[in-house]
Amino acid sequence: MGGLGVTGQAVVRALKTRGHEVIAIDDRPELVSAIATKLEVELVSGTSETEVRKVLSDASSLILSPGIPEHHPINRIAGLSDLEILSELDLGAQWDERPRIAITGTNGKTTVTHLVREMLCQSGLSAIATGNSEVPFADAVQISPEDCEMFVVEASSFDLERVRYFRSDAAAWLNLSPDHLDWHGDFESYAAAKAKIFQGQRASDFAVLPVEGDSMAPWLPQLEAQLVTFGLSEGDVCCAGDHLVAHGEQIIAISDLPLSRPHDLLNAAAASALAKLMGVSGQAIGEALSEFEGLGHRMEYLKTIGGIRFFNDSKATTPHATIAGVSGLRNSVLIAGGRNKGLDLTLLETLVPMLDGVVAIGECAEEVSEVFKGALEVLRATSMEEAVRKAREIAASGSGNIILSPACASFDWYQNYEQRGDDFRRIVGQMVKEYQAR
Repeated sequence: MGGLGVTGQAVVRALKTRGHEVIAIDDRPELVSAIATKLEVELVSGTSETEVRKVLSDASSLILSPGIPEHHPINRIAGLSDLEILSELDLGAQWDERPRIAITGTNGKTTVTHLVREMLCQSGLSAIATGNSEVPFADAVQISPEDCEMFVVEASSFDLERVRYFRSDAAAWLNLSPDHLDWHGDFESYAAAKAKIFQGQRASDFAVLPVEGDSMAPWLPQLEAQLVTFGLSEGDVCCAGDHLVAHGEQIIAISDLPLSRPHDLLNAAAASALAKLMGVSGQAIGEALSEFEGLGHRMEYLKTIGGIRFFNDSKATTPHATIAGVSGLRNSVLIAGGRNKGLDLTLLETLVPMLDGVVAIGECAEEVSEVFKGALEVLRATSMEEAVRKAREIAASGSGNIILSPACASFDWYQNYEQRGDDFRRIVGQMVKEYQAR
């Protein structure tokens, strides 16, 4: 077992429950030794090639946690033998035959996963959102069939990179733009990993793709599954007139959707397509959509202070995600930056007409500043609190928006994007108290 993070711990528990002998390998054994002791599993340092070689020489298979990159020495050592390398998704697929829906994409996969689960539950089915979420797939398959009839699996490119046996009854690839190039090495490898979402599908299964998915074509396999498309104005599921329509059936009026910007409509269409394929009625789908007001850290409206609206879009860790979130909002101040994942930040130039200014933060603050230099007022900040207050200075006119949409990872200042968004939310909350005390 490679890696003893959240997913690694779930895999250890699942393997031991099934009677397997497990040895855990982690690069930071001093930080996870207490966890290993609690799990009653032997722990070996991943930085010792001698120890790793010894462990792998006696192993029948290696299950790597999603965060372990391809260039890690454990991959090279394992590659010199006939050792079978599996992903957590493979284990779950081998152990459990309950229906599975799988979702991948550069943007929107968490939202669509959540929506599909809500649609299934609205129809009376018990479903679990799993995979790249709070519930690893190895944990989800331990849940009894009485409490979980179906899995909705959010599949990241890290998960899919190594899959061999995982397949799903319905799979969706939502979109494709550069991401995680620091992990995959190049865009082609990243896209090829995403395409594995359709691996192993049969003629009775379904493959869901966007109508405008030309960028995916070079990596798409010869699909064995039945193709279903979604889009804004075209596709099997799309917005026709003033309604969201699935295979000719009116699902919900666009005006009844709490979220109806272009990327919201695409998410709704993709989720509706998947739910419909699994037998959910149009009525149940429409009810779930009418109640969905978005997830935290995804263009999450926080407060209005003195006419300025604050939005938390900390989940936007790529330029494409930031562009999707900010587009359509005028007179905005953007807080952007963090740790670049090897992506082209100059794409953010397209946002200039929508912005009144930018506050650059984090390791790549200089890169962000260069993107907007000469076009907008750009300020630098060395903390989130300073960033929010400088953004408020730019937006002093009393109307418009301040949006935390970093286009970068959070790992320079924070442990994850949730912690970054929570800090932003806290600071905005403090500003509300200050404003009310005037």
